[in-house]
Amino acid sequence: MPRVVVDVVLKPEISDPQGQAVLGALGRLGHQGVTGVRQGKHFVLDVEGTPDEAELREIAETLLANPVIEDVELHLDGA
Repeated sequence: MPRVVVDVVLKPEISDPQGQAVLGALGRLGHQGVTGVRQGKHFVLDVEGTPDEAELREIAETLLANPVIEDVELHLDGA
């Protein structure tokens, strides 16, 4: 059964307080080499048959993400 991974992250121009909190904690723990953190959502979809990328993108952009403030990346098995 094909598996599709959808990653959703805030657009770069949108403030990410959770990412900033993680970045601050990393610095306090001595991990100075990390210069930026963005948090997001990770979805794994198992689909029947051959995945239809256009349909999957529509699902991601209308149900899994808010396209006004979030970017979507699709990762199809074998892609």
